[in-house]
Amino acid sequence: MQRIAVFTACLVLLFLSSNNTHAASKRKPIESKVVIELSTTMATPGATVTLNGKGFGPYKSTAFNRVIINGLSALVQRWEPELIEVKVPFKATSGFIEVMIGKKKVLAGLLTIVMPQIDDITPTEAERGATIQITGRHFGLSAGARDPNTMFGVNDVIVGGVVVRPQRWKDDTIELEVPANATSGDVVVRLASSDPLPDGSCCAPVEYIRSNAVPLKLIPSIRVDPVSGPVGTKVVLFGQGFGQSKERMDDGVLIAGKPATIAQWNDDVIVVHVPLDAESGPLVLRRQGQERVLTQFTVHVPHITTLSPSSAPIGTLLRISGEHFGFYSESGATPYNFMDFNTGQNRVEIGGVPAVIYRWNDDRIDVWVPFSAKSGKVVIYRSATRPNLGGLCCAERGTMAIEAGDFTLVTPTVDAYDPKSAGLDATVTIKGRGFGTFLKTAEHADLGLNQKAYKRRADIEINEPEAGTTVLSNVSRTEVLFNGAAALVQSWTDQEIVVKVPHRNLYGIGKKGDFFDDLATGPLVVRRGSWDLLPDGTCCSPKKWLTVEAGQFTIEAKGLPDDGYWTNNRPDASTSQ
Repeated sequence: MQRIAVFTACLVLLFLSSNNTHAASKRKPIESKVVIELSTTMATPGATVTLNGKGFGPYKSTAFNRVIINGLSALVQRWEPELIEVKVPFKATSGFIEVMIGKKKVLAGLLTIVMPQIDDITPTEAERGATIQITGRHFGLSAGARDPNTMFGVNDVIVGGVVVRPQRWKDDTIELEVPANATSGDVVVRLASSDPLPDGSCCAPVEYIRSNAVPLKLIPSIRVDPVSGPVGTKVVLFGQGFGQSKERMDDGVLIAGKPATIAQWNDDVIVVHVPLDAESGPLVLRRQGQERVLTQFTVHVPHITTLSPSSAPIGTLLRISGEHFGFYSESGATPYNFMDFNTGQNRVEIGGVPAVIYRWNDDRIDVWVPFSAKSGKVVIYRSATRPNLGGLCCAERGTMAIEAGDFTLVTPTVDAYDPKSAGLDATVTIKGRGFGTFLKTAEHADLGLNQKAYKRRADIEINEPEAGTTVLSNVSRTEVLFNGAAALVQSWTDQEIVVKVPHRNLYGIGKKGDFFDDLATGPLVVRRGSWDLLPDGTCCSPKKWLTVEAGQFTIEAKGLPDDGYWTNNRPDASTSQ
């Protein structure tokens, strides 16, 4: 009986085994022969992972075609017979990736989920608008707002509560510009992720994976203007939080380690001047024992390229061209040169005589040759100081002297003129040398001319500059006079002047209570005008004239208007119209 029982059990087992084998042959097993290659075996939530293989078939629906990452459905972005792209779910953990094609399940491989990690920020203190670099790992990739997948969220960085789109993004390095509205606080890298809805369709609201937080201190921005110049240059620091005044002895502004001369110190602006012994180097703000490098300051040395003309009479506009002359009125304490217009000791001398400054730019200086000028060196003097202990003004006041070249003063000389007499509007040619150039620039003979033009005047004087209470007629500084009346200049060169005979001498010249009706004969005069600076260096003395007489000239009664016009100036009066 025992042998029969054992035999029966063996038959049952053989039958069951046969049935299981037959059933298994009808079931589709897990594909073990399909080889799938993953684009990466390590990814962050929200990253795109590509699966390359064969036999995926066409995409039918979210229920038929699915990708599972360690039990969580991933959002399918692309499905082709040989390629699948999916986004790693927000809550995904490390595990296997499985491809579901209907009831078929294909094992794709193992995926390790990693989180972004910030290791360092450089610098840890920065101004708004500065560029900072974040180094670390597992930042993934980001195309920013240009990413075609922006609907799934965009990886970004938060700086002090403000979302920033970086300028450069790599898996281990991020570079960004600190926005103007950021505040001191934590820097956090955020990776966006958007998961599928429960039915596998798109999309659940975007969520963000956050890295560790690293603090960043934002310091007030300071603008330095300018960042280069010669000694004496006014340098202004625009910012905030400087303090209402210089509080400590060692507070100051340093250029290459040497203190600059402090002209003004307020909470939002500091004005300093580049000292006499300055050298190029870092410009540093020292306050309350802390130093902050603001920029590199370059100390320039003025350089002359041309001096034109090298010889001329008084009143000539002398042009000095070059570079790094600085600016004329920057010796004051205000942030802007035009506010106080303090020129300090900036000046130009011709043969030791101060010239009248017409224009002073960084690359060009124009001066009028003064009345008392002498032949000699043309020298530019650049005003500067050396500060006392603590940076206050001044242990020394001095100048930097730059030679521009030699200048020869010329005296006008008349050799001949022709004709000696002529009628109205006739041309007269004066030949000689040293006449200089004709000045085309308008220039007021009286500083108060514009105000006086609106007042009723008791009299108008002609060519009497000593009368300080009247409007003067001689507003030119290069002119030819026929017995005191100015002629119209046709041409003017250094050797020849051509003028027209004026009308006024025959018509009469005068003022209230005093009239001259016969000025036909008198001296023919060529003259140039100029000024000198006052003893205190300000501008200017009354205009002075250098006069050269050519000889006597007679204006003939020719070219006068038809007398009939004066006797019958209304022809229509005798008509009936």
